[in-house]
Amino acid sequence: MLGLLINDTEKKEIAYMVKRELEELLLDLEDDRIDPAVKDAMRDRYQILFQLLLRVGTQGECMEYMPKSKSDGQM
Repeated sequence: MLGLLINDTEKKEIAYMVKRELEELLLDLEDDRIDPAVKDAMRDRYQILFQLLLRVGTQGECMEYMPKSKSDGQM
């Protein structure tokens, strides 16, 4: 386990960057031109970034980016 000491401004900046990356992944996952194997890797990346958002984001931010279940036809 690693630790990281950051201030509130840095925490907000990290949350902002993670949310922007999650948005990009969501847009790309909707693109039919992208190969399914690549989309699987993108889903894995989404999960990792979402776990990071859980550590630095607010509850509302996390709920907004909560991964959908595969049965919903999303993610």
